[in-house]
Amino acid sequence: MRIWRNQHGVAHVEGTDLSDALRGMGYAHGKDRAMQLLLMRILGEGRGSELLDASDTMLQIDLFFKRMNWYANMAAEIKKLPDRTLKLCTAYCEGVNIALSEKIPWEFKLLGYKPEPWKVEDIILLSRMMGYLTLAQSQGEMERLFIEMVQAGVDEQKLHELFPAVLNGMDTALIRQVRIEERIISPASLWNTAAPLMMASNNWAVSGKKTASGKPILANDPHLELNRLPSVWYEMVLKTPDGYALGATLPGAPGFPIGRNAKLAWSATYTFMDATDSWIENCKEGKYFREPNRWMDFRKRTETVLRKKKPPVEKIFYENDHGVLEGDPFTPGYYLTTAWAPASSGAISITSLLDILTADNVEQGMRLLGAVETAWNFVLADSLGNIGYQMSGLMPKRREGVSGFVPLPGWKPENDWQGFEAPEDLPRCINPDCSFIATANQDLNHLGRVHPLNTMMGPYRADRIAALLLEKDRLTCEDMFAIHYDLYSLQAEAFMKILSPLLPDTPAGKILKQWDLTYSTDSEGAWLFELFYKALHHEVFAGNGLGRAVVDHLDQHTGIFNDFYLNFDRVLLAENSAWFNGKTREAIYAQTAQKALAVKPQKWGDSQKLMLTHILFDGRLPRWLGFDKGPVTVPGNRATIHQGQIYESAGRKTSFAPSYRMVTDLSTDEIHTNLAGGPSDRRFSKWYCTDLKNWETGRYKRLCPMASDKRLRF
Repeated sequence: MRIWRNQHGVAHVEGTDLSDALRGMGYAHGKDRAMQLLLMRILGEGRGSELLDASDTMLQIDLFFKRMNWYANMAAEIKKLPDRTLKLCTAYCEGVNIALSEKIPWEFKLLGYKPEPWKVEDIILLSRMMGYLTLAQSQGEMERLFIEMVQAGVDEQKLHELFPAVLNGMDTALIRQVRIEERIISPASLWNTAAPLMMASNNWAVSGKKTASGKPILANDPHLELNRLPSVWYEMVLKTPDGYALGATLPGAPGFPIGRNAKLAWSATYTFMDATDSWIENCKEGKYFREPNRWMDFRKRTETVLRKKKPPVEKIFYENDHGVLEGDPFTPGYYLTTAWAPASSGAISITSLLDILTADNVEQGMRLLGAVETAWNFVLADSLGNIGYQMSGLMPKRREGVSGFVPLPGWKPENDWQGFEAPEDLPRCINPDCSFIATANQDLNHLGRVHPLNTMMGPYRADRIAALLLEKDRLTCEDMFAIHYDLYSLQAEAFMKILSPLLPDTPAGKILKQWDLTYSTDSEGAWLFELFYKALHHEVFAGNGLGRAVVDHLDQHTGIFNDFYLNFDRVLLAENSAWFNGKTREAIYAQTAQKALAVKPQKWGDSQKLMLTHILFDGRLPRWLGFDKGPVTVPGNRATIHQGQIYESAGRKTSFAPSYRMVTDLSTDEIHTNLAGGPSDRRFSKWYCTDLKNWETGRYKRLCPMASDKRLRF
């Protein structure tokens, strides 16, 4: 095995076979990203209070991870790994441990933490964490918001408008009786905790019929929390005598979630599949009721959170086949149990992501990636000229007529899951007539025999990508670079068609009327439109069902309006709605604009500045030490291809923007990328944040498996 860096600091691993190469991948992860992968494991184990920080905030984080219990059923999951997969994972762990034996990150030395060896179980833990955190978690938050709206007395017509076609089985009288411990909105207004971080992304593939090279081009830009260092992603080139793979890896696990080999390229976005369900349990004396007439014992799990220089905290979790109970079953009442379908998964996903490294074509890739247990939109392209799309994820089989969005009585056996849908029944397509495929977290239910999506993002980004791809033939990688940075908003276009004739004859009104609908950093029109858009949410939803304090909290302290804007846009763009409280849409728009635009305009970029902060120290160290970078100005917004969302979530500023960009033409052996960060998580490494300038300015570096004259020592 040989490891070296190219001129960009990206690790190249050359192995005698795939096992040897993955050992090198593990070594590179352990050398460049040990802090990141160890920190993820500490959090996943619920040991933050023991090893990092004994604050009350960290205690709540630990209790969350203890509740999720992602180390459960590990022995059974390990047994599911085929011999080849287990061998490759073991080799990867050996590489990580060699690196850790050479040097432990000094941050952990200061904390007095000597890490245990990296194990195959840790790979499975990370696969579960990455499939849920900020992703499936968001579906559960939206379902919780619905429950709280029912309990707040929002009438059924308004609920059906906000959540169309997914409320079958709703029993509002029963839902109002449920005791909820954790709320979306703060207790002062009846509702609590901020929504979690979430993920959005774009990926698309273009057939060779529309490219200059005559071969497909594939592009991807996963949107994650940007304001963190190091980047989530770690780029790598892997080479063996039998072939190569290159792209973006996740430290702590082998494989390339985004990448390509000599014949096949693949990319991922999140699907918003509804794989999280809640049931209402009737509890008393520590038991729950099941028809026809049984009171059954919960399984009792006791977890202990150790805390630095503080007494440990013990927590009892009560579980049944529907998941973990939220509440005390010894206090009579109705409570929720919640389950996430892939909670005990990992073996099949890891096997698929390792087998894809040597896959030859789109059909084979779709079979492999369709088996991944967590929910993704995979878009693929091959050197034969094929393009394809495959949704993955364990989609529960539910009784006919219910969607999974509404909590159902847990005592009725017919409401239990009946296994999972087959991957070939999930949304998928190959070689469509239009010669391209684009996903951007939009509704893709029409492509499947089953419909996994209940809440999703709007169609604006996907429609904009499609419009740009249709503008010309003979597309090139440079065209894809331009699409990555496109700032035009189809969402704003839809609203401005209604608003434009109603704008006041004021300086701000004139600026907005002449706006080009792009979210460039120097745009005053973008800043004014966002002012109007937020005011419109308050006008429609605060005064007609939710209350001003609730809407303020959702707007200022959560990602609900940022990420599930489609649900709210359906109401705001409708000609008539129960939410309008008897007023016309035009009257509401005109009144809102008159009040909201009585301001002096600012530039959009003035409100779009971010510091990229170190994930362990989180801005607590003096800036001159260089752990944090910025400020970075982020163009775009929620509905532009180049997303640029900045908001407060869980009490801290967070963001939603392209974390990594990749474009590859299958006529070559190379990919073009940039990354909001660099290869290393070592602050004093020359590779700490070396790609950020490329990311900001739109320059792409070239990665390929060929030997370079500029080999640098690893």
